[in-house]
Amino acid sequence: MSGFISEASQPATPRTDGSAAAARQLLRFSGISWFAVALAGQWLFAFYIGLLYLWPVVRGDYLAANLARPITGFVAGDLSGNLILFAHLLPAAILSIGGLLQLVPQLRQRWPRVHRWNGRLFLTLGLCGALTGLYLTWVRGSRLSDLGAIGITFNGLLIPVAVGFAWFYARQRNFALHQRFALHSFFLINGVWTFRLFLMGWYLLHQGPAGNNATLDGPADLVLSFACYALPMLVAEVWWRSRRSQNLWLLWCAALLLTTGFLLTLLGVGAAAMMMWGPRISAVW
Repeated sequence: MSGFISEASQPATPRTDGSAAAARQLLRFSGISWFAVALAGQWLFAFYIGLLYLWPVVRGDYLAANLARPITGFVAGDLSGNLILFAHLLPAAILSIGGLLQLVPQLRQRWPRVHRWNGRLFLTLGLCGALTGLYLTWVRGSRLSDLGAIGITFNGLLIPVAVGFAWFYARQRNFALHQRFALHSFFLINGVWTFRLFLMGWYLLHQGPAGNNATLDGPADLVLSFACYALPMLVAEVWWRSRRSQNLWLLWCAALLLTTGFLLTLLGVGAAAMMMWGPRISAVW
């Protein structure tokens, strides 16, 4: 699952066209900038999960995990539901720490075994998170409304498909297609994280709800619940097609889309840190 940074930062086939060079330079800058902001946001999210959900379990104070106000948190007497809840949360924390490292080209080049095993861990835990998330949503009832849960349910259903293709092409040693589907897996697995960014960024831009409601099935909520994985996957697909292309329009399209992705991620991480993760961390720290 590497190359999103490396190939965005290296020109492919030499071309003297100044406009193409400018597009590739913008692609390089926006790719590195997006990586830095996303890494900060992912690590903050991992710290948030660890402090508010996992640390109380380590201390044996299971009910304290409900201070994070999950839809359905720890429920006394519900052993299977509680186990699946924490089997969903633990992978989320681990994925947020190590997932983005798969996009670092130096990791693949200098430590290929680390890259392979980290990738296997990421895809396995991502699949576990998807299956437990679907269980929690539709069996345990951890949803605010049926309509509001549809977007993120499609997200969960697409994860096994993308992970399956990524694994299949890796076994076939078709690393180009493996990279393509590993990138899609990455953005699908991080769909819930991205939804938080989009939602908090939307609130910040509008200084409050705008087409949102408490059950997350307002028009803006529904659009964001699909956009949180559809838009990143669109960016990844356009980038993948532009890597070796000499099509100037495609190069600029990829560069501008990745720049937009960086700006949206910057807005979302800042908003989530100020309005969601930061206040809740401060309340228990």
